[in-house]
Amino acid sequence: MKTRAAVLQAIGRPQPYAESRPLVVEELVLDPPGAGEVLVEIKAAGLCHSDLSVINGDRPRPTPMALGHEAAGIVRELGPGVTDLAPGDHVVLVFVPSCGHCVACMEGRPALCEPGAAANVAGNLLSGTKKLRRADGPVHHHMGVSAFAELAVVSRNSCVRIDPELPLEEAALFGCAVLTGVGAVVNTARVVPGQSVAVVGLGGVGLNAVLGARLAGARRIVALDLVDDKLALARQLGATDTFNAGDADCAQTVRDATAGGVDLALEMAGSVKAMELAWQVTRRGGTTVTAGLPHPDHRFPLPQVALVGEERTVKGSYIGSCVPIRDVPRYVELYRQGRLPVDRLLSERVRLDELNEAFDRLASGRTIRQVLVV
Repeated sequence: MKTRAAVLQAIGRPQPYAESRPLVVEELVLDPPGAGEVLVEIKAAGLCHSDLSVINGDRPRPTPMALGHEAAGIVRELGPGVTDLAPGDHVVLVFVPSCGHCVACMEGRPALCEPGAAANVAGNLLSGTKKLRRADGPVHHHMGVSAFAELAVVSRNSCVRIDPELPLEEAALFGCAVLTGVGAVVNTARVVPGQSVAVVGLGGVGLNAVLGARLAGARRIVALDLVDDKLALARQLGATDTFNAGDADCAQTVRDATAGGVDLALEMAGSVKAMELAWQVTRRGGTTVTAGLPHPDHRFPLPQVALVGEERTVKGSYIGSCVPIRDVPRYVELYRQGRLPVDRLLSERVRLDELNEAFDRLASGRTIRQVLVV
């Protein structure tokens, strides 16, 4: 069968992407689903900083690659052995297909699935195969999903079935932004009612962390970003305090306002500067969590003595330390109850042929969550 998809030709092309055109919409051959795989008609896909990190080279991946990893769609065909889904089911796609058998999966940490991670780095599906090709050879998959397309073949383990009444444009956000942001608060940081929380970086993931902190009962939610419009939105979503991260004395201002710092600070921008700020606004005995993905060569200069002298903790959070089959339905139900208003983060709808311009907007930091509507 054939599908139109946005293919990244080479990483590291200069901005503006509207001129350098790193993404080209092509018609590709898509092989049918094999054993344990599913054909999904993509209906919506979010534009995430993780996609941008592949485009700009911060997350090196093999090319050509069909991008897109945060998505929702409708099951159209089942491969051999898939018996718990049916054509017509609505699904959210999760970008680490957990095998269920490695040590991480058996420990209840499917976000760290070892075969899933290896397949993603290689640009393969969990089965080790590639389903996309063009005349000059195969096209790599992005995170086992490749959602900037009309159709995608994915592992069954990449699919979480959802209520068909949930609009698919909103459902797509649950595949990454919600899982990562809310999950970092409730699963990784384990915020409990009455604690104070800071969120550094207010993109789609960071604002979901603000929503998660409010949901968890944080008494004080401090939001930090370089863009005043994002700070204003954070206040509307539940932040009790906002500070512009570009101010020279920002860290000290936050510490003064919070009597020495917050209990838990979350870095969501994917930069060393943001991580340093998150560390600086964390109190003695507190925890700093990072869910950002900077370039692999970047280093955070951790003051080691503070880990002992102040009993500080630093933790990483990948996909919000989530268990997708458990967390996606929970978060969807909270959204439907009005307690997790993730729909307010949807900023623009774009088409396949508008993706380069949309990634310029994302790179500028002036947008929250753009969604490709296929």
